[in-house]
Amino acid sequence: MAGSENITPTPGGPKQALPPKGFLTWYGGIHRLRDLHLRGGAFLGPGLLWLSVFLALPTLGLLALSFARRGDFGDISWAFTLENYRRLLGYGLFGWSPDYLIILGRSLWVGLVTTALCALLAYPLTFYIASRPPKTRTWLLFLLVVPFWTNVVVRTYAWLLILSPQLPPAKIMAFLGFIPAGAPLYPGSVATFLGMVATFLPFMALPLYSSVERLNWELLEAARDLYASRWQVFTQAILPQTRPGLTVGVIVTFIPAMAMFVVTDLLGGAKYMLIGNLIQHQFGQSRDWPFGAALCLALMFLTMLGLIFYRRYAGGEIGAAGSGRGKETRS
Repeated sequence: MAGSENITPTPGGPKQALPPKGFLTWYGGIHRLRDLHLRGGAFLGPGLLWLSVFLALPTLGLLALSFARRGDFGDISWAFTLENYRRLLGYGLFGWSPDYLIILGRSLWVGLVTTALCALLAYPLTFYIASRPPKTRTWLLFLLVVPFWTNVVVRTYAWLLILSPQLPPAKIMAFLGFIPAGAPLYPGSVATFLGMVATFLPFMALPLYSSVERLNWELLEAARDLYASRWQVFTQAILPQTRPGLTVGVIVTFIPAMAMFVVTDLLGGAKYMLIGNLIQHQFGQSRDWPFGAALCLALMFLTMLGLIFYRRYAGGEIGAAGSGRGKETRS
């Protein structure tokens, strides 16, 4: 019988007709596959075009530039070479040196410490904001967003003024004997991380607040009723619920913190070069764009490595623990 190949029996019911070849049932209607592909392409096209122009093409340009050579006068010689990556690994004219690897490791360490400090401060901050009345909460969020209105250079110079010898923080530290009298609180690692945390704390707090605001407080009360300690309440009731906001906060904090060089230059006295300083130097004074491109790709690799590590060992364990506890509760 013609068209019988489009009839399929269903267990315990009448035969149902399948759509003809080249058609598909979609939201209660029969559509051509070609029309659905065109509609999907129309929706995805602008986003893919944006990513291609502003992400894929610049990355491919950096990749191609990293295999070029620097000319005698700072120009680019398009001759394929691996010298930039050999130099990044420490191999130069005078043998092997770990200087660039130390800079990469130091940048990774600064990004990790900054992200961890921002997370530790963002949790009590976001819980305090979420527990306030609606009008007070709005003003506190407004104050949290205010630093975005000024440039990071201006904010860093403000910290130079706050940490100067004439103001109370430096005088108190001098009275306690931590610094000499009349000395500022900069340059140093404490001032550097203070400026880094002040710069990136809003990046961590804002996405974390979106998760804290939707927190299921009944789970916290149930944990307390079961005599859970404060640490157990945090790890078993709070952390799994705030994991989406924490993940976003870690990403948007860790990535720019690794490449930051303004804060470390001004508050750290330019004593310790980070990869951001090194990249800026290669594209500026040294005019060694191929090596600067190799450093940019190394920074991207370190960033992806850190995010994969967090996703697999930190975020994955939290998610698995949360799902496992949910199964135990249901059982």
